[in-house]
Amino acid sequence: MAIDLRTLGSKLAKYRGQLKESIIDVASSSGIDATRLTSIEAGQAEPTGDEVLILADHYRCDFKFFISNEKVAPFEQTETLYRAHGGEFTKEDRRAVQDFLYLCETEDLLMRELGRPPKDFAFAPTGDYFKGHGEAAAARLRAALGHEDRAVPRDVYAEFRSIGVHVFRRKLGNSNISGLFIMHPVAGKCALVNHSEDIYRQRFSAAHEMAHAIFDAAQGASVSFEGPSGADRLELRANRFASCFLMPPAFLAKLPAPSQWDDADALRWANDLRVSCIALAIALKEAKLIDKAAYDRISRLRVPREAKIDPELPESLNATQRQRKAHLLEMGLSDFYVSLCFESFSAGVISIGRLAEALLCSHGELAELANLYGRTLHGH
Repeated sequence: MAIDLRTLGSKLAKYRGQLKESIIDVASSSGIDATRLTSIEAGQAEPTGDEVLILADHYRCDFKFFISNEKVAPFEQTETLYRAHGGEFTKEDRRAVQDFLYLCETEDLLMRELGRPPKDFAFAPTGDYFKGHGEAAAARLRAALGHEDRAVPRDVYAEFRSIGVHVFRRKLGNSNISGLFIMHPVAGKCALVNHSEDIYRQRFSAAHEMAHAIFDAAQGASVSFEGPSGADRLELRANRFASCFLMPPAFLAKLPAPSQWDDADALRWANDLRVSCIALAIALKEAKLIDKAAYDRISRLRVPREAKIDPELPESLNATQRQRKAHLLEMGLSDFYVSLCFESFSAGVISIGRLAEALLCSHGELAELANLYGRTLHGH
């Protein structure tokens, strides 16, 4: 089937517009002449096969999307995001979102190719008490994951991945954005957590986006901001879900008299629960376990950075490994995803070239990555 040049050009122009890139930007990055790019976008010139591959790589998109009228891309969802909150996303953040969507689609593809189709968690809310929806869904999910009331989920990212949500932590320039949820037309439920935020805030944000995956997937896309959610019932529900998932009311009710805690007690319990002091204060206030004075005092406390534990940066790493893996996490490359890519390569599911693309790196950087993860690139 012949390529519809006008449709192809429109897709390229749309991607460029969403990323707020000029023709010169794309020409500089791709090595394709600006005049030729203009003609291709106008549907007046047919790109070569190599040019299609280069542009697909630049836009972090499956090349088949450009040459087929059938293939879908998450345009509608990102358009919804940028239409509602365009001013919140810098040019760099839009590139980060594009990378995130690419990682989600790649992760979904590799999991299916390796025979690991995603599982799902379904919850049907009843009534119109939104905070009650969040509380009930959190209890149901904790039960489904085998958590007793006193159990503290140690790696929420792994848990949410286990029930079919593609979770990636990626550094965003706008610190007001805690995370976002997108219902990808191919990969399904996808959650991005802003890696620029505090480690414990990221855990809360991941649980918040999980709530959007449970309740609001039909909306297509949403952005979550740091700070009070006001009267937005969907955000209030997501916050309540996150709070009850990380700090179940039944667990809080058994704590030794929070109203009598000193600062050291509050800091210890916040760190044990792996939440911020303000999140703990809000949960205790919701449970009517503290008064306003105690709330004000606890919410002003901060767990020291060095005391916090990141499940994706274990203590077993040496300083060099920790620094390298922390940088990879900023780019969105979780241990889970990187291991999945190397496993797919070892199984012959993807080529070494596709492996480098999937890991957002050059062929030269692959060896260093393989070494960091104790993998080999030989024999393929």
